[in-house]
Amino acid sequence: MTSVATRVRLKTIQAWDRRRLASFSSRHPGLRLAPDASTNLASAHIALAPGAHLEIGPRVYTERRRHAVHISVAEGARVEIGADTWLRTDLGPVILFAFPGAHIRIGREGFLNGCHLSAKGGIDIGDRVWIGPGSRVWDADQHALDADRGERIEPVTIGNHCWIAADVSVLRGVTIGEQSVVGTRSLVTVAAPALARLRAARGRDRPDRRPHARADPDVGPAPRRHRAWAAARAATGQPFPATKGWMRVKSASSSAAPKRRQSA
Repeated sequence: MTSVATRVRLKTIQAWDRRRLASFSSRHPGLRLAPDASTNLASAHIALAPGAHLEIGPRVYTERRRHAVHISVAEGARVEIGADTWLRTDLGPVILFAFPGAHIRIGREGFLNGCHLSAKGGIDIGDRVWIGPGSRVWDADQHALDADRGERIEPVTIGNHCWIAADVSVLRGVTIGEQSVVGTRSLVTVAAPALARLRAARGRDRPDRRPHARADPDVGPAPRRHRAWAAARAATGQPFPATKGWMRVKSASSSAAPKRRQSA
């Protein structure tokens, strides 16, 4: 049970943080902070340029860590954080960066866990979207490719009830449909329909397969260990057993039961 002294100390810290937020809001008219938003946001690093707008909805929560949340809103840009969103910083900082004229909208009941959102045009995230640690969402190339090819900016949209796992990169122009799941370390460069499941490095939609479906030769290439085994057999000139797909198939001579070793 929390002691009286601890409760008084926490109340004092909360009152001090509320006062700091009120002072910051008075100096930045573009900030709209719900009265019941977490007072821990006083420890966040918030930079608002002239003409920038930042709206933090009711019951937006984060941990009380110094500069663990970075929110930068440039001239004419807008960032909206929906109600009941958790900006979790246990595993890494949460970074929201809106360049001049851009906008970032985060729907209700979101869960941003140590991720990075960078908008030069627009990023629209629906309700109840979870984004895991180390994941990044960009709507631009971030720089020109060369003298002939300038920077390309295309909006990014993530539908309601999506889960973006850890270390995912979502690039410009991508639309992810509702109730989709993007697996760890995926690179998403193309649009995904609703109810999609994206996995592997290229972030393509993969159909669900049963565990034994890999025995089908039409599924795809052999696992790495089987390719290495085959290459070693070829290098030494040893014969290959008959195969079907990458599954080893016993030949007629090997189908018989092995002879028992006779004792001396």
